[in-house]
Amino acid sequence: MNKMGKSYNVIMAFLVALTVLLTACGGNGSDEDSTTGDEGDQTSDVTLDSKMGKVTIPGDAERIIAPYHEDALLALGVTPVAKWAIGETVQDYLADQLKDVPKIEWNLPLEQVLEHEPDLVILENAIDSYEGSYEDYQKIATTYVMSEETTNNWRQQIETFGKMLDKEAKAEEVLNQYDKKVADAKETLHQAIGDETVAMIWAKGDQFFLFEKNRHSAEVLYSELGISQPELVKELGEAGQQWNPISLEKLSELQADHVFLLGQENEQGLETLQNSSVWQGTPAAQNDRVYVINDPSPWTNKGLIASKRTIDDVLETLAN
Repeated sequence: MNKMGKSYNVIMAFLVALTVLLTACGGNGSDEDSTTGDEGDQTSDVTLDSKMGKVTIPGDAERIIAPYHEDALLALGVTPVAKWAIGETVQDYLADQLKDVPKIEWNLPLEQVLEHEPDLVILENAIDSYEGSYEDYQKIATTYVMSEETTNNWRQQIETFGKMLDKEAKAEEVLNQYDKKVADAKETLHQAIGDETVAMIWAKGDQFFLFEKNRHSAEVLYSELGISQPELVKELGEAGQQWNPISLEKLSELQADHVFLLGQENEQGLETLQNSSVWQGTPAAQNDRVYVINDPSPWTNKGLIASKRTIDDVLETLAN
């Protein structure tokens, strides 16, 4: 009886131990399947509406391509695996932050996309401009196509990218910081120049482009900073998709108190204006209030970083 009792006790102890072990394993499996842990190092997949319908973004996406919208990624502290380029042309104002990032051609050739092994590809709404189809890119990685509104609105991009990448708090933080920068700059500029008018001209080659009221940086100056438009800018109306050059003769009608003249060093247009009696007769030129900016790239792009750079240029020039 003693031997049988001992055997019975051993068997019962073994069964209890096995039950405890299985329960513990079951508990561990549950923890691994959860999307967030105690250390917060796991991220949930997120499903968002896109131009192509609902898309589920993997929570572990790290290798991201978002051509021409690297500004929004960088604002959130995310470095893409490739940067937009047309040949050797890149977005110069992001050059320092993207100096170690390889280029990818603007129309996203499929073989180049494959080379970079992305987890996530973010495309503009005009997907016909890319070499591949939506289905082609989906075969390579999760692909999100922005709506037209998100494509054209950098604030919405930051909010949308923030949702995709579990950086909603960061998105809110950087947008709030930007709004404060705008409010402070607006007050400073109101005290510095009051209702004086400002215009922006981009010299490219020997052509000149006067910014419409909502063209890139003009929207920052006129809509956000509250700077007054000269009449010639008002006459241009809304910006179209394409830039339209303006003649030198038409520029002679520009009655602006201040002019930002954008052009890289040695740009032919800068020399043309310097030697033009027509241009030199405008109020801004006569009063030495034409300010040459040799890095046009933040002024000719839209984005949080581009807008901040533009505001810094304006404050440095008009408020000092």
